[in-house]
Amino acid sequence: MLQTRVIPPAEGAYQYPLLIKRLLMSGARYEKTREIVYRDQLRYSYPTLIERVARLANVLTAAGVKAGDTVAVMDWDSHRYLECMFAIPMIGAVIHTINVRLSPEQILYTMNHAEDRFVLVNSEFVGLYNAIAGHLTTVDKTLLLTDLPDKTADLPNLVGEYEQLLAAASSQYDFQDFDENSVATTFYTTGTTGNPKGVYFTHRQLVLHTMGVSTIMGSVDSVRLLGTNDVYMPITPMFHVHAWGLPYVATMLGLKQVYPGRYDPEYLVELWRKEKVTFSHCVPTILQMVLNAKAAQSADFGGWKIVIGGSALNRALYDAAKAKGIQLTAAYGMSETGPLVSCAHLNDELMAGTEDERTTYRIKAGVPGPLVEAAIVDANGNFLPADGETQGELVLRAPWLTEGYFNEPKKGAELWAGGWLHTGDVATLDTMGVIDIRDRIKDVIKTGGEWISSLDLEDLISRHPAVREVAVVGIADPQWGERPFALLVIREGHEVGAKELKEHLKPFVELGHLSKWAIPSQIALVTEIPKTSVGKLDKKRIRIDITEWQANNSTFLSTL
Repeated sequence: MLQTRVIPPAEGAYQYPLLIKRLLMSGARYEKTREIVYRDQLRYSYPTLIERVARLANVLTAAGVKAGDTVAVMDWDSHRYLECMFAIPMIGAVIHTINVRLSPEQILYTMNHAEDRFVLVNSEFVGLYNAIAGHLTTVDKTLLLTDLPDKTADLPNLVGEYEQLLAAASSQYDFQDFDENSVATTFYTTGTTGNPKGVYFTHRQLVLHTMGVSTIMGSVDSVRLLGTNDVYMPITPMFHVHAWGLPYVATMLGLKQVYPGRYDPEYLVELWRKEKVTFSHCVPTILQMVLNAKAAQSADFGGWKIVIGGSALNRALYDAAKAKGIQLTAAYGMSETGPLVSCAHLNDELMAGTEDERTTYRIKAGVPGPLVEAAIVDANGNFLPADGETQGELVLRAPWLTEGYFNEPKKGAELWAGGWLHTGDVATLDTMGVIDIRDRIKDVIKTGGEWISSLDLEDLISRHPAVREVAVVGIADPQWGERPFALLVIREGHEVGAKELKEHLKPFVELGHLSKWAIPSQIALVTEIPKTSVGKLDKKRIRIDITEWQANNSTFLSTL
């Protein structure tokens, strides 16, 4: 450690902690009249948001919530969720954003593991909550959230209904300073093996992530995604990594914010039109659902900027969105990274290139943002060259990355082996600093001694005009070790089989974009591809399904 010169602060100098309350208080100074909108049911200004956060803080404190307690939320995307994202950590408690799409058994596990003491429950989840309530080990009280006229529910240890309690509470609360390294949020990963893991973030980390995201999206000119005049609507659940941290950014900047409740593609299009939404973010499958909505068929989405993350953005989806007026931009992150660490960026050299070249870089994972360090390593932890060709595991450093998993030190040590956060993604870095994700380590297909990227193959298959959705996995093969297997959802009125798919992929083989061994010899035509609770392709489930189909000689399999 360097022996640097440190000067103690002057007597009485204020030691400014980086706390979430600073983000809330910033928004109203820019645009006091901008609105927080919840569906077609409620809209209010930023001064009202600040007042409601204070009221909620008083409700929670009166109910017995103390600093350090964990308060869980079971709700769809709403103004209430936004208020909870501020009020709960601002009183020194920890907000647990429950993934309501997990199985009841997994939800029970996460609530007991997180040691939840207080739970806010949407009326839609009362049945789900009551089914597991008898097995909860730490919960003391519940609070009802509802859009219904009936403000009662059969919840154990119910304190009352959200709006009624807020109306009766004081609109003033003295939010105290405390250590910026205090835990503010926790949630659980949607891992494909074992129990979900608890990820947590401190106030300091979330404030720095907010500043980093606002810089990436508001100051990088080739992207220029988000500014104070934008209208923000998340299409990433608020229970998933704080909706990628964008509600904190939107609130800090005083943006008009639109919260859609439970996602319905038709209603999302309606809200986009009615509220003049200009900025959103989501995974590719959610965007595909929006584009397939009936209301979207006649819509011109010009001016709508959408950041795509969670899964690779393929060219076919990029082109389909562009044809409807949507500007897509790829970004990269994961639950453990807060999540955003990089975003697509076109430098002067790329801006001077062809449209095809620009598109190629708009759909890559992008350039690491300010304060983010990225590298690639081999299986032994040795650093590899950033030449755009050498592949290795992507490792990261940034001031907002989670420092471990809650109550699982061994898994946290594995995550941070060698002092870098290990992403589990195979990637390249080029001389411009661009991250190109080639695959998840566990999803790379090894066939005939060659490594094949399932993401590359999915991208090329998706360009067939008959293909609406595609997922590729490796399946065991006695001769080649593994062979790629593709699941396809076909567009209405189209047909395609393994032979037609082979003909489609041949030109890419001839151009050197694809190995001949990468052409799937088997495909399955399905009406829906399994997804995880946050809309990503569920490749673990897909592999199990394929094994069962092959054992039963299912008729919808097509072979060469």
